[in-house]
Amino acid sequence: MFANVLTAAILGLDVCPIRVEADVSDGLPSFTMVGFPSAQVREAQDRVRTSFRNNGISLPPKRVTVNFSPADIRKEGAGYDLPVAAAVLAASGILDPGLLKKVMMIGELSLNGDVRPVSGVLPIIIKARELKCRFCIIPKGNLAEARLLKDMPVIGVENLKEMITALLSPQFEESKDIEVVDGTCEAKKTETVDFEEVYGQVATRRATEIAVSGFHNILYIGSPGAGKTMMAKRIPTIMPQMTFEEEVEVTRIYSIAGLLSPKFPLIRNRPFRNPHHTSTPKSLSGGGMIPTPGEITLAHRGVLFLDEMAEFSRECLETLRQPLEDKKIQISRAGKTYVFPADFLLVAAINPCPCGYYPDMNRCRCSVREVTQYLRKISQPLLDRIDICTEVAEVDLQQIKQKEKGETSQEIRKRVEIARQIQSDRFKKETIRFNAQLIGREIEKYCPMTKEAEKLLDLAYEKMKFSMRSYHKILKVARTIADLEQKDMIESNHISEALNYKTIDKKYWN
Repeated sequence: MFANVLTAAILGLDVCPIRVEADVSDGLPSFTMVGFPSAQVREAQDRVRTSFRNNGISLPPKRVTVNFSPADIRKEGAGYDLPVAAAVLAASGILDPGLLKKVMMIGELSLNGDVRPVSGVLPIIIKARELKCRFCIIPKGNLAEARLLKDMPVIGVENLKEMITALLSPQFEESKDIEVVDGTCEAKKTETVDFEEVYGQVATRRATEIAVSGFHNILYIGSPGAGKTMMAKRIPTIMPQMTFEEEVEVTRIYSIAGLLSPKFPLIRNRPFRNPHHTSTPKSLSGGGMIPTPGEITLAHRGVLFLDEMAEFSRECLETLRQPLEDKKIQISRAGKTYVFPADFLLVAAINPCPCGYYPDMNRCRCSVREVTQYLRKISQPLLDRIDICTEVAEVDLQQIKQKEKGETSQEIRKRVEIARQIQSDRFKKETIRFNAQLIGREIEKYCPMTKEAEKLLDLAYEKMKFSMRSYHKILKVARTIADLEQKDMIESNHISEALNYKTIDKKYWN
């Protein structure tokens, strides 16, 4: 007898429907799996047979063949256990094969028949909705995640018997014995840090506000303990709250990565990723035969913070160049290209030299060669992709003792939201959302300057020998500064401030 049921494979961020086919026929008793299964998937036959035995289900002594279609896609993970079990039960005559029509299943089986949670459930439920499936059967531990989609019937099961009951019961959608958790009910997490805790650092706070307003990448340069990391960790507190569409988009990425909370899976705070400087290029970009999201993708719609940027390997840093430019990262594996979103705000911190005190020669003990070698770990093409560079000065003792609190994150966020709204209105007919994303003719169209501002920028371009990319970066930062002041035209003072953020790096890298 033949039976089949739907499941899905995660390929990068894409979901490919997989049909699990089972055939039980006369012949020597055996259990064969075909269709490009990995070693993990092949182990499903032992888990399925053992769970059947431990739940009092006896398979006939026949030849069992399970096929995963399409066969040219490699099947990874333990999420195929539950659909394999359902297909084999139907092919053996224990279940009616018609019960499995337009049903999507995923889940891992333990040897006693319990159904364990798996990663990637949310995108699979989205795919089931696109395929107009009747319902989905998933592990109960993933039920809160699946319930983020209100218009797709899902049922969470704890064990093999509940799966069989759900298929046999025509009123499974109204079943009250399975707890339904609303994964959207979690309140936004209370911020544990605030900008008012930052003493002094007026210039750095201003540069940070501009960076967040226009989504400009920013680099902090300063001695150890000056407050670079402290500033970076507070950036999410001044970023506008994500829309529901953005929350679902980020949650989908974290679902595939297996990083969701079982009870409250909806991610409501903007991501803040802080990889260690010993991270490998694969951990940043995404690794594996079928790549999973790396730190670059996990920072999507949020912040990617590289502390001690010069300590990262050159290969890691160069990995950032494509996503910073294209807002996506492409990874090629065995003739297939996987595309991951990478629309993040890059925040980097660096010491000016190995000891951290250059150019204060009273404390710096590094030679000119050591300083040069240290800073040259960051290539010029990567520097050109950083819009704002600001020095983080040490806070003097008097400012610490006075304990004067600065503006709160909420006050700064209000100004950021106004600047973001101006950009939203300006670009409503464009595909971009922020000033930092302006390119080519868009810059000429949306960055009008006064004659004085144009003259100042032309003079700086000639004297400072800027690249064309740097020229455009200055214009885009000036556009954001003008937006914060709610000005239509870019004035000379806006250009002057933007130039200051672009010339600081030349102080160290020239």
